[in-house]
Amino acid sequence: MEQNGLIKYIFLLISISLIVLSLAYFSMTNGVYPITFQEFYHSIFRISLHEDIDLLLFDFRLPRVILAMIIGFGLGISGSVLQGITKNGLADPGILGINSGAGAAIVIYMFFFQESISDDSITAIMMMPMAGLVGGLLAAFIIFFIAADSNRLDAQRLLLTGIAISSGFGALSLYLSLKMKSQDFEMATIWLNGSIYSANWLFILSILPWFILIIPLIIKKAYILDLFTLQEEVLKGLGVKVEKEKWILLLSSVAIVSACVSVAGNIGFIGLIGPHIAKLLIGKKHRYSLIICGMIGMLLMVAADYISRTIVAPAELSIGIILSIIGVPYFVYLLIKAKV
Repeated sequence: MEQNGLIKYIFLLISISLIVLSLAYFSMTNGVYPITFQEFYHSIFRISLHEDIDLLLFDFRLPRVILAMIIGFGLGISGSVLQGITKNGLADPGILGINSGAGAAIVIYMFFFQESISDDSITAIMMMPMAGLVGGLLAAFIIFFIAADSNRLDAQRLLLTGIAISSGFGALSLYLSLKMKSQDFEMATIWLNGSIYSANWLFILSILPWFILIIPLIIKKAYILDLFTLQEEVLKGLGVKVEKEKWILLLSSVAIVSACVSVAGNIGFIGLIGPHIAKLLIGKKHRYSLIICGMIGMLLMVAADYISRTIVAPAELSIGIILSIIGVPYFVYLLIKAKV
C-alpha cells in the first residue's frame, strides 16, 4: 500500500509539473505580442539574440511566470498547514484575515517608504516581507486569541473572527492608500486587489530566502499535521508538545503568506482550493499532499495570471478578481456541504 501511494505521488507530481510547465510556456509565448517557438527557443538558450524578444521575455514575462509559480506554491502549502492546524477545511489565509493583516502592514510600510520602493531600492523591497510578517502575525494572534475557547479553536468563531479582522485591516489599508500620492495610490489599489503586473527579478529575490528556509521546515513537520487529526489529549500522551508545534507551523505559514502578499498583494482562495484538490487526488497524508497542494497552487496561479493578462487585453484584470470568480462559489459550496 505504501509503495502504491509513493508511485501515485510521483505520477501526480510529474503530471502536474508538466501541466504547469506547459501553461508557463503558453503564458510566455502568447499575449498582445506573441512569440514563436523558434524565437522562444533561441532567446532562452542564447542561440540567436533579438533585443525585442529578450526584453519581452526576460524583463516582463519570465519573471512574472516564475513569481506566479512561487506564490502559488507558497499559498497552497500555507493553506494546507492552516487547515491542518485548525482542523477546519474552510481555513484559508485570505478568509482568516492573515492576508489583510500582512497587506495592511505593507501598506503602512509603503506609505512611509514609497519613494524608495518606487525607485526599486533593494533594501526597501527586501524589507517588505518582514513588514508583512509583522502584520500577518498580529492578525493571526488576534484571530486565534478571540477564536480560542478553553484552549480549543472553535471553527465557526474562527471563520467569523477572520472575516471581521479581514474587514478591519482592509479598511485601514484603504484609508492609508487614500493618503498617498495619486500615482502611489493607483499602485497600492492594484496591489491590494492582488496583482503581479509589476513583477521583476528583485521581487523574486526578496521572497526566495523565505521559501528556502521555511518550506523544508514545514515539509519536515508534515507528520505533525497528520497527528493533529487526533484529539489533543492523545497527542500529549504521545509526547507531542502541541502548543509549541502549532505555533511553529503557524509562524511558518504566516511567514510564507506574508512574503507572497509583499510582492503580489491580497490573493485569496488558492490556500482554500489547493488542499481540497490535493486530498482528493492523493489522500490526507500531509507528507504527500503538501507538495501536491503547492503544485496545484502553482497551476492555479499561472493559469489565473494568464487569464488576467489576456482576457481584456491590452488592459489587465487583477489576479485576485479571477481567483475570486473561481473561489467564491467553491467557498459557498463548502459552507453548504458543512451544514449538510
